[in-house]
Amino acid sequence: MPTDFRVLSVIPPMTQLNTPYPSTAYLTGFLRSRGIDAVQEDLALALVLKLFTPAGLEAVRGRALAQPEAQRSGSVHAFLDQFDAYRSTIGPAIAYLQGRDSTLAHRIAARGLLPEGPRFAALDAYVDDGSGDPLAWAFGALGVQDKARHLCTLYLNDLADVLRDAVDERFEFVRYAESLASSQPTFDPLAAALAAPPTLVDDLLSDLTLAAIHRHKPALVLLSVPFPGSVYAALRIAQTIKAHNPHIRIALGGGFVNTELRELSDPRVFDFVDFVTLDAGERPVLSLIEHLHGQRGRQRLQRTFVLENGEVRYINFAEPDIPFEDVGTPTWDGLPLDRYLSLLDMLNPMHRLWSDGRWNKLTVAHGCYWKKCSFCDVSLDYIGRYETATAEKLADRIQQIVEETGQTGFHFVDEAAPPKALKALAEELIRRQLNISWWGNIRFEKTFTPELAELLAQSGCIAMSGGLEVASDRLLNLMKKGVSVEQVARVTKGFSDAGILVHAYLMYGFPTQTLQDTVDALEYVRQLFEAGCIQSGFFHRFSCTVHSPVGMDPAAYGIQLIPLPPVSFAKNDIGFIDPTGTDHDALGSGLRKAIYNYMHGLCVEDDVRRWFEHLPQPVPRATVKRGKIAKALAAHH
Repeated sequence: MPTDFRVLSVIPPMTQLNTPYPSTAYLTGFLRSRGIDAVQEDLALALVLKLFTPAGLEAVRGRALAQPEAQRSGSVHAFLDQFDAYRSTIGPAIAYLQGRDSTLAHRIAARGLLPEGPRFAALDAYVDDGSGDPLAWAFGALGVQDKARHLCTLYLNDLADVLRDAVDERFEFVRYAESLASSQPTFDPLAAALAAPPTLVDDLLSDLTLAAIHRHKPALVLLSVPFPGSVYAALRIAQTIKAHNPHIRIALGGGFVNTELRELSDPRVFDFVDFVTLDAGERPVLSLIEHLHGQRGRQRLQRTFVLENGEVRYINFAEPDIPFEDVGTPTWDGLPLDRYLSLLDMLNPMHRLWSDGRWNKLTVAHGCYWKKCSFCDVSLDYIGRYETATAEKLADRIQQIVEETGQTGFHFVDEAAPPKALKALAEELIRRQLNISWWGNIRFEKTFTPELAELLAQSGCIAMSGGLEVASDRLLNLMKKGVSVEQVARVTKGFSDAGILVHAYLMYGFPTQTLQDTVDALEYVRQLFEAGCIQSGFFHRFSCTVHSPVGMDPAAYGIQLIPLPPVSFAKNDIGFIDPTGTDHDALGSGLRKAIYNYMHGLCVEDDVRRWFEHLPQPVPRATVKRGKIAKALAAHH
């Protein structure tokens, strides 16, 4: 392969700010293991660091002042009124969040340094314990660093609101311009946005793109788009590259593409990119590189959309995927690991793991060993193709990553890490005396005994997340979840007793779910918090996807799908009619409020009906007896 052929993998805005999204690290590590010159850039982080500088804020101020005063939001007014303070504190605040200036914590925590906008109003919701500090309950006398981190996060969120209100209405730290791409049947909204005059954010991203291209001089750029909220920026990056370096080839891939663009037929996408690849990227990218070198005909590409004679064509030459054992070790080489921002937006020890700290992301196994849950995309490769690697191989990868990054925190990003593989890995980590901290996602199944939880804790496990979904045995059966509420209670209690934090993914709005089901499910969740089984949770609204068992066989779940319009771009979520007729929108706000309070240790004793007082109809009493979880746990001991 020619030595001057370089592949640049790019993380487009926005993903997360505390740690690199792992796709480019995986791809770069894999390509290097095959002797290919591969580099990577995180333009999401670069964009935020460019915006949040004195010069960046000056530019934002210019846009804000151009707004008619009557149209300015509260956030924009607060920003303009305190602009000098923002300009002088943005550098120190960013440095603090990057861990480069920890002594600043004392001044930040005293609340005299950072200007405070509307986001700080949230602090007033906490009850002052008499100390004059409404955050004392969360941080105590010594948690100065964390308190400062939380205040800095509110400060940045205020600035993000200003960007949204004055510069680019689509701006968010995670869901940037998400609605332009998510389940959009046509490319029209994106095409219109990409044809519109660039915003300040677009201009900065364009500058960063050109600088990266100049620095690396790639022949092929891989744009990894994990979420709908990174599609718009990815295509802006592609647009910039095409305008200035039309000879560079561009491929689009990643989680969003894999789930939503499987029926792509709109040729306009190819005004921006040359190739769109599906599913695990290793094999398609390798074939693509061989093709670009003239070593493989176009007809032998894998899982790749191309444009031929003005029409979109899907090519999938039959060839086995790269086995999970052989994908190589992810590398973070080239990413500025010391520049990521450790944020603390939620005052909950488990919840913070998603936004705080630099975690090396690694996969224990490809796909899911269960692959039966009826709400899940079980028909797609990222769930359906289950492959493992040996514990020795995983421990080798972990060791290599620690040596490269100097950081020992790992987030295993599996859909559901298999208990057998985790047990073997834990034993191997202990045998090698590899001292790491790790957390991951599992199914709360009975194989996770208290003994296994102890072993995992000894190997460095600090937290686990898993799906309880709707805490109702009837609905868990309908979901084919393969667990019961009491079993989840026992498993989570085992983890908690071993000192492992537990987060439960919760769901509402599943087909046939009634108001009574919802009240009962929340009562179970309340009891799980009360019994110390879980420390954190999040309620997601069920959405039916075309790739899930519910979407493929709606009648089995008692629902009727709403026909989709003709799709030429994204297809994933699909609306449905549930004859049960429950108003899940109204229930959602109560559920979220309840879980927020439970995570802060508040109102755990209260009758769960208090969270639904806003409903127009009477709310039934929970049919689940109080103390049911405690009884089930006691019976098992």
